[in-house]
Amino acid sequence: MVKHQPLQVYEKQVFVSFVTGIYGCRWKRYQRSQDNSSRWECTWFLILCSSFLLLLFWAYFWLVAQNDFNEFNWSVYNRSGEWRDETVPLLASTTVGFSYITFLLILALFHISLGQQLNLYWVHKIGVLAALLTTVSGVVSVDDIWGDEWDIMLVSLQATAPFLHLGVLLSVTAVSWLVAGYVVHKERTNFQVMVLLVYVIILIAVYLAPLMFTCPCIMDQHRLKPRPDIIGQRGAPMLAPENTLISFNRALQHGVDSLEADVTISVDGVPFLMRDRTLRRTTDVGKVFPARQFEDASLFNWTEIRSLNAGQWFLENDPYWTVETLTVRDRSRIGNQTVCSLLELLRLAARANSSTLLNIRKPPPEHPRYRSWFMDTLWAVQKAGISQKRVTWTPDTDRGRVRGLQQAANEKLSVDEIRARGITSLTLHYSKASHKDIQEYLANNVSVTVYPVNEPWLFSILWCSGVPSVSSNAPQVLQKVPYPIWLMSQNAYNFIWITSDLVSLAIVTGIFCFQNYHMIRLCLYCNRWRINGMHNCNPEQIMLSAVAQRSSRDVNIMKEKLIFSDLNNGVNSTEELSLYPENGYARYSHGGLSR
Repeated sequence: MVKHQPLQVYEKQVFVSFVTGIYGCRWKRYQRSQDNSSRWECTWFLILCSSFLLLLFWAYFWLVAQNDFNEFNWSVYNRSGEWRDETVPLLASTTVGFSYITFLLILALFHISLGQQLNLYWVHKIGVLAALLTTVSGVVSVDDIWGDEWDIMLVSLQATAPFLHLGVLLSVTAVSWLVAGYVVHKERTNFQVMVLLVYVIILIAVYLAPLMFTCPCIMDQHRLKPRPDIIGQRGAPMLAPENTLISFNRALQHGVDSLEADVTISVDGVPFLMRDRTLRRTTDVGKVFPARQFEDASLFNWTEIRSLNAGQWFLENDPYWTVETLTVRDRSRIGNQTVCSLLELLRLAARANSSTLLNIRKPPPEHPRYRSWFMDTLWAVQKAGISQKRVTWTPDTDRGRVRGLQQAANEKLSVDEIRARGITSLTLHYSKASHKDIQEYLANNVSVTVYPVNEPWLFSILWCSGVPSVSSNAPQVLQKVPYPIWLMSQNAYNFIWITSDLVSLAIVTGIFCFQNYHMIRLCLYCNRWRINGMHNCNPEQIMLSAVAQRSSRDVNIMKEKLIFSDLNNGVNSTEELSLYPENGYARYSHGGLSR
């Protein structure tokens, strides 16, 4: 008995519906198509990929820039005059944007793997453009406000490059499935050849990438230098207000080897501790002397400075998000802090048998102590009773007047300049202290102190580089790092590198061979059909012949395509198509579709 089969067979495809529904708001099957995507939608896919790469770079930047979050807020303060934690909205927007774009990219890749059209919903197009424009504006703003911070990207690669290499290698290997499917399953075109060539070039570049970077922690364990000394930069400013006595006491409690402070000279010749040019950020000068809050801090006398509160701002602004961890007693002590004098700091260091590093800001030319600032500072050192060998200061000026005191240059100099000026110590920003420079300085007996070092990863790579000391805002964090967070011998890394490359190459080769194997089977079936007298040989007919063991869903879909293909192309009245009738599958004749 002949039974007619409907021309269209619909079955539920939950996963495909989910992917196409979320990505393009196409929830019904008849709204989906396996035709090639339009150039316009391919352009949106490229915009999506570009947005993902930019946000990946942006997210990585803020991940490693945690070392300098307070420096960023300080830079913004110097421009705006108001203290705000600008990192919170930046981190929130970056997290949301990166998660959103990553999710859309995953859906797009599923579309490609399932052979569906890339029809991005208009709402998502607006979202992608918003994320892209917001990120671009953020990059431009940071470059204007904090341009020097881009160097941290290169510095961080010394710690993360081996792990990023493995991640990129895994991603490029996974993409080979899509590349192979695109290149193998379609007729050869110049564009396909170009795609294949670009992919091969990228793959080779990733395989050879470890030849291009240097990681200090890839070294034999016996070559590791002693642990760097930790200098409390402005004390322990994450636990107490910077440049106050309680901050320096906290730093000593966490085992720092030295204390670092910023020194300014008052109008009556008293050296006191203050980082900013004005007193607005770290004192209540706006309440006590509202008319003078924008004046230079050095234009106040010591009596006026001493009358200011230097701790309440810390409790109100919470610059390091640590106030909630403080006890009630600690908050009470912090709230009553006053501005610390240099004499008080040196006496504390003398009692603790610690050394000090002083960053002295010379007063402006109109200042009454412009010519005597050096003697004012030296008087405080002598009165404190601390050994002059334990006091180092910058800048490296008035060297001829220094006798017994240690001086350090705070600029990057060549070895010849260092020898000519008789310098034995350098204080450098971490972005200026490359691994090669550090090795050269140490080989010429020049001590190097690197600042600011607040994150364990940065501390670890400087430790591996042999840096004698680091200056940190987070001594309580670095004291918990008894060993570099990772250390690997060169032989061990070479083994991991070469093995991962070989495994990736084997997988990529296997994927391309697997994809070509199906094409070879199609060609064999096509030749077989032509031998049997079949002149029309379309993919649906061939694949349907090869699916004796395939699921009914796949067979039904192929039936539908085959019927439409034959109806469109026309089938001879004398031509009969038999598709394994002995197994119970469809038979096509001019009488209709029978079972």
